[in-house]
Amino acid sequence: MIEGYAGRESVTAGEELALHVSTDAAAFRVRFYRLGRELELLAETGPYPGVLTEPPPHPEGIPGSASPSEDWHFPEYRVPVPAGWRPGIHLAQFVEEGTAEPVPRLGDGDIEGFAREFFVVRPARPGSYGRILYKKSTYTRHAYNRGDNEGIPRNASLYDNPVYGTGGDGLPRGHRLSLRRAGGVIDLAWWDAPFIAWLERSGYAVEYCTDLDLHRDPDLLAPYDLLLSVGHDEYWSTAMRDHTDAFLRSGGHVAFLSANTCWWRVHPVEDDTAFVSDTDHHVDGVFPHLPATDLWWAPPPDGVGRPENAMTGVSFRNGGMWPGDWPGDRPLVGYRVQHAGHWVFEGTGLRDGSDGGPADFLGAGTPLIGYECDGAAFAYDDRGVARATGADGTPGSFLILGLYELDPVNEDVTTMKWGHWNCPVREPERTGPRAATMGVHTVPGGGTVFTAGTTDWPVVCGREEDPGVVRVTRNVLDRLSVHRGAPSAG
Repeated sequence: MIEGYAGRESVTAGEELALHVSTDAAAFRVRFYRLGRELELLAETGPYPGVLTEPPPHPEGIPGSASPSEDWHFPEYRVPVPAGWRPGIHLAQFVEEGTAEPVPRLGDGDIEGFAREFFVVRPARPGSYGRILYKKSTYTRHAYNRGDNEGIPRNASLYDNPVYGTGGDGLPRGHRLSLRRAGGVIDLAWWDAPFIAWLERSGYAVEYCTDLDLHRDPDLLAPYDLLLSVGHDEYWSTAMRDHTDAFLRSGGHVAFLSANTCWWRVHPVEDDTAFVSDTDHHVDGVFPHLPATDLWWAPPPDGVGRPENAMTGVSFRNGGMWPGDWPGDRPLVGYRVQHAGHWVFEGTGLRDGSDGGPADFLGAGTPLIGYECDGAAFAYDDRGVARATGADGTPGSFLILGLYELDPVNEDVTTMKWGHWNCPVREPERTGPRAATMGVHTVPGGGTVFTAGTTDWPVVCGREEDPGVVRVTRNVLDRLSVHRGAPSAG
């Protein structure tokens, strides 16, 4: 048995990467790969002496559960990262000495597994390789990490046996989650791997960062033209919001190829090796504190009071999720197209019905909508065109380009389910229709935001399952990877 995690998930080329590994083998090696159009083997290091270290038990003594809130303190092994390694997301595979561990492949789930960890390599001079910055949503990854290993469920996450603290002594109230826990590679295989491969096949020069990079460095975004949020990007710190908003005001652009985006606020603690978030996740069947105060959109004192859609244009509050297993056999419906003459649709040939015929659906025949999706409060005008009302905090300049209406209450597995469970708790009456929403808006005097409104946009694009989705993505990347002269949303 072998498992491990990175001390920090981001390292600059030419510096050292700290890996923490536990194994019952006498020795082990580490293979390093770069995730690109292929999974490229870069190096193998070791052997290192193996030490077995059990994770700390759950502080409440829950049988079969490790602690999600404490550093697991696996032994540290420091590995130099060559200055010549290209920027990107890299994979560390832990291999017990004397075993024939197969080389992972780049494909559906092939890079997923327990005896491995991913990390970001950043260039010594940011922006020197590419002017597009891809943010890997690491806080969200940690929130869902159960700490399991093959055949060893540990049920330790923000959703499984979380640990709640009442705050005080400089600590905020909420669930505490350590970032220094094992758990392997899961979400990277689904959302990121196919899209990163597509980006490299398509010739885009991209650099990478983590949530923690964006949190810690107010100047991180300065060398870049375009920031990408990809897949499932649920947990954001206040500093992440502040730095992204400042980037937009300065003329930088953001593409949210993601959903459930910026739903919960996190408070990094313990030198940023853990975070606290006051969420609605129950502890042993009991909700410690409701309403949860780290929900971004809810007004204070029962929330943060900074609606995520003020930045993104959309919110999970007005979107939905798949009620069955992830990723699920979802409806293959796509977005009904609006404003087909907009630059986002250039070259797609898609129609919006203004010519008297039926409107086309972007991504029809693919699972584009979901697993989770975000939306904007909207109403139809007298021509049947959906327009954002702004009642939920969505900017007045937000232009709805694609829409898929959701059933707000139906639990049947053939439909999408409206929103998060606590939205009806906070808003028992519906204020209007809910829909997965694709759109664009421009920050006054600043940059442009494109939002895909669905977690699985990068999957459909990366696998090239729909030519319209691929072309829209190209249009967005090509148009928004220019910092000066921000294009209009209209």
